[in-house]
Amino acid sequence: MAKPTRNRLNHDQHVLVGVLLAGLPAVIVSMWHLWFAGDQQPKVQWTLSLLIIGFWLGFAFSVQNRVVRSLQTMANLLSALREGDFSIRARGANRDNAMGDVMSEINSLGAILKAQRLGAMEATALLRTVMEEIDVAIFAFDGDGVLRLVNRSGQELLASPAEKILGRSAPEIGLAECINGPDTGVLEATDFPGGTGRWGMRRTSFREGGLPHELVVVADLSEALREEELKAWQRLVRVLGHELNNSLAPIKSIAGSLGSMLKRPQRADDWEEDLRGGLEIIANRAEGLSRFMQAYSRLAKLPKPVKSPCEVHPLLHQVVRLELRHKVEIVEGPAVTVPCDGPQIEQVLINLIKNAVEATLEAANPDDESEPPIDLPPPPSVKVTWDIVGKFVEFRVIDAGPGIGKATNLFVPFFTTKPAGSGIGLVLCRQIAENHDGDLVLENRTDTQGCIAVLRLPA
Repeated sequence: MAKPTRNRLNHDQHVLVGVLLAGLPAVIVSMWHLWFAGDQQPKVQWTLSLLIIGFWLGFAFSVQNRVVRSLQTMANLLSALREGDFSIRARGANRDNAMGDVMSEINSLGAILKAQRLGAMEATALLRTVMEEIDVAIFAFDGDGVLRLVNRSGQELLASPAEKILGRSAPEIGLAECINGPDTGVLEATDFPGGTGRWGMRRTSFREGGLPHELVVVADLSEALREEELKAWQRLVRVLGHELNNSLAPIKSIAGSLGSMLKRPQRADDWEEDLRGGLEIIANRAEGLSRFMQAYSRLAKLPKPVKSPCEVHPLLHQVVRLELRHKVEIVEGPAVTVPCDGPQIEQVLINLIKNAVEATLEAANPDDESEPPIDLPPPPSVKVTWDIVGKFVEFRVIDAGPGIGKATNLFVPFFTTKPAGSGIGLVLCRQIAENHDGDLVLENRTDTQGCIAVLRLPA
């Protein structure tokens, strides 16, 4: 059985009753004096009674009306703000009374909301313009994998207008790999209706209306790759041309001089010695050119790593035993096994330790003397250590050499500051590290002079 509802007074009635009760004692006292304590005539008593009651009720309804009108005005203003109409303002918004303070705050709120809406509209218009003009395909999917937003480039990529693809799932429009695959990657074998080539994809998550969505950006990498390939070929041609000219120019000059000498009817007494010297120079330059081409072939044909479990401790001790020119100290690290191509990583460590030893000896004996002066202490040892940092195993080779002078040329192929260097050692080391999903970084020491080579490999 439902409970009977009680008739409660609303706010307007509460105000009216409160005002009537406030004036009721004065009315009762006035009536008592008029009817019982005075000697006025009945006509005067009725007239004054009607005036008292009329003024009492009139003022009560006036107070109620003033309170209700102010509240209705605030309600209308707030309703307009809720509906998005920020142009309406309240009159009488003065700071000299409580109601004026409320009206002023409502007007300020309306001005702030108006400015925010204008800014949001301008930002949305700018975003739409950028999305339409950018040469990158943008797709937005809801939590169910249904396409909700696509820009002009996306429509061109799928060769379909927006009305035909909006509301369809990712597999239906050929973007299943973009939704179900990794967040970033290259779509190698994907041919879209609007174009073919290599595509770079990036997926990020965002929320709209409290629900998760996926934003997929697909960019054509073909032009960028062609430009990089062209630059790589140009750099390679410059390097090869420089090295070939360095060898061919003296060979051509000496060959011409020897030819001219052999054509002379009268030759010097030591012409055979000059001939042998010239041919020896030609042979040395040809041998140097051959070494350069072998080094280039080695750099271009680096095999992919064949990974197998490899213990770090015996690997480092085996590598250190190969260095006999200077002391190499091993700082023991944790027992760890790394999945890697052992011979390739061994070659990297050999190269890094070799460079560290040569740099340390160079700093200790800058004049290239065979033996350091007796009064100088021996150069500090090269230190090799390893540790586990996050998901990687870090190998550190620390030397006491002069440090890195110009870091921009460290990994430039065929660039070297050593007279007998080939300029491919560090390039090969970094390429091997990257083929293992790792990295190689060289940086100067901060505590003293020297360099630290850091090789990172996935644990």
